[in-house]
Amino acid sequence: MRLAELDPQQFTAWFRHAAPYINAHRGRTFVIAFPGGAVEPPRVAGLIHDIAVLTSLGVQLVLVPGARPQVERRLQHHGLAPRYAHGSTGLRVTDADTLACVRDAVSEVRTTLEAQLSVGVASSPMAGLRLRVVAGNVITARPVGVRDGIDHLYTGEVRRVDTDALRQRLAHGDVALVSPLGYSPTGEAFNLSAESVARSVAEALGADKLIHLSSHAPLRDADGAAIRELTPREGRAWLDDSAALPEAARRLLHSAHQACAGGVGRVHLLDRHQDGALLLELFTRDGVGTLLTPDPFETLRTAGLDDIPGILALIRPLEAAGALVHRPREILEAQIDAFTVVERDGAVIATSALVPWPEEDAGEIACLAVDPDYRGAGRAAALIQRLERQALGHGLRRLFVLTTRAEHWFRERGFEPADADALPETRRALYDQGRGSKVLIKRVG
Repeated sequence: MRLAELDPQQFTAWFRHAAPYINAHRGRTFVIAFPGGAVEPPRVAGLIHDIAVLTSLGVQLVLVPGARPQVERRLQHHGLAPRYAHGSTGLRVTDADTLACVRDAVSEVRTTLEAQLSVGVASSPMAGLRLRVVAGNVITARPVGVRDGIDHLYTGEVRRVDTDALRQRLAHGDVALVSPLGYSPTGEAFNLSAESVARSVAEALGADKLIHLSSHAPLRDADGAAIRELTPREGRAWLDDSAALPEAARRLLHSAHQACAGGVGRVHLLDRHQDGALLLELFTRDGVGTLLTPDPFETLRTAGLDDIPGILALIRPLEAAGALVHRPREILEAQIDAFTVVERDGAVIATSALVPWPEEDAGEIACLAVDPDYRGAGRAAALIQRLERQALGHGLRRLFVLTTRAEHWFRERGFEPADADALPETRRALYDQGRGSKVLIKRVG
């Protein structure tokens, strides 16, 4: 699509909203795992272009590709039957003939990626970008051995990651390519799970993000709705419910849960079939996949001076529309401790303030504002509940609010209509008769 065909306003707005994420991701280390099917046409072009964009923006990348379809084709070509320990979603049993197919398949995937990442077509994101892709034997492996009476032969697991080598490559601006093959100190090769390699590499590097591109993401609940965010505890609950997820999605979540426990900051589970999923996940506030993170994605907290630009961005449109009284920045700075904000991934998306009038044991709820994109999800009600608890903590016995447009919303939450005479005397003197705000009061103590 040509730039002229895009909506200029939408493009400009997206670019501006992406700027904080561009700044946040620069210099960070992301490990991206994807199946062998993602390396085949037609999807491979989009994946390569998105990798090029991330590299251009200063992200340090480690790529961990799988090779299952490539292995399956080679097995079929040689008349060999694939063997899995526990069905097609389990570990492959790798005998000597299968290992030879794995070696060839991994080599094919690596060659394809190196070739695609070397393209410099003028009309693509690769234009003018010199990507150096470096691969090598950074994984020391050991055999899985015999499990449940099954000898896995040349199927292995990660024993050690050569983090020094990887960090040197990333420091030089290289894209590191880590294949699902590991080698023992005695020189034997082992077939590894790409998911486990990606997790081990992310943990060893202390990566900022581990990203899985998968056919089994994002995770979905019983109604088919995408699960957008999970804490490790919530992830554990899903894993403990044996019927909650299909086996392949369950294995993916288990790997993500282990990565969080191993110190990886955030794990993203993305649909590999969605064009641009990497960019949509990383450069928009809500993303398009399932995010597993030990830190709350959304927090309700007391505001600080750094939140003033975000608060102003919320309340200025409401002031312009007449829904809120104009509050000068200097007043906002002086009263910032009275404000509570809802922060979502670094952005202030809702706010309100509790202004005490202690001479009459009363408090005023002021400046209630929610980002239009996040209305209707209970955030305003959560703010009011928090302010009510704060009022009780301050020893206040009643709350009041002045509103021109939200009378019924507040009445649904226990506020009752009152005359302006019911306001604290000092506040009553400031009441603007011309504005005609409705007064509502609620007893809290």
